[in-house]
Amino acid sequence: MSPLALITGASRGIGRGIALALARAATHDLVINYAGNEAAARECKALCEEACGGRRRIEIAQADISLAADRERMLDFVSREFGRLDLLVNNAGVAPLERADLLEAGEESFDRLVNINLKGPYFLTQQAAKLIAASPVLEGAARAIVNVTSISAFTVSTNRGDYCVAKAGLAMMTKLYAVRLAEYGIGVFEIQPGVIATDMTGGVREKYDRLFAAGLAPINRWGEPADIGKAVVAVASGLFPYSTGQVFNVDGGFHLQTI
Repeated sequence: MSPLALITGASRGIGRGIALALARAATHDLVINYAGNEAAARECKALCEEACGGRRRIEIAQADISLAADRERMLDFVSREFGRLDLLVNNAGVAPLERADLLEAGEESFDRLVNINLKGPYFLTQQAAKLIAASPVLEGAARAIVNVTSISAFTVSTNRGDYCVAKAGLAMMTKLYAVRLAEYGIGVFEIQPGVIATDMTGGVREKYDRLFAAGLAPINRWGEPADIGKAVVAVASGLFPYSTGQVFNVDGGFHLQTI
């Protein structure tokens, strides 16, 4: 029996990078969640099957994590098809509908973003944790939940306050669940990406190119989805048995203050 990882928002971007890293490690069967882009999810599935050399089972599962019925349906699929869950990666997230000044931004974008980026993971974790806790422990595989946040959890962007608030909430959610789930041997971790080259950052590439040219981070380059994937593999492999609530900064050192 193989351990199972469920990765939300895994069809593209950081989620795909995480799925591919786990597939290359070939330690887990994978469920690749997507909300609407089935073609991208199927492409990710094919890439993961190639990466693991057919040694692991890879499936896709459609669900909009902001919807309770979709979350329940996805976990029912996981339970029915695999009978277990060992690792949940809360990666799914969206950018604001528009970058609007904090004094002008409307509620529509806020509600959409918070429902997907914070409320969805919060309640998906509540349900998934029960399935993880009920799954027999497998040697060499962590029972864990990983929340993918952002440097926006602590870095102010006044033209996308909704995004910052949601990511900060996800960071606190990590601490809450880390304490609550410790008794079940489930570690909860936060991975905090910096500026990562994905579709989401494609529209502001020139801005960040200028910032990197000015020395944005000590490791002064764009991050790649694979950088996040490697951090998830480390957690999934059970290399942190005496840690929970830990924040892993995968940001090129952006978080370091210097004078």
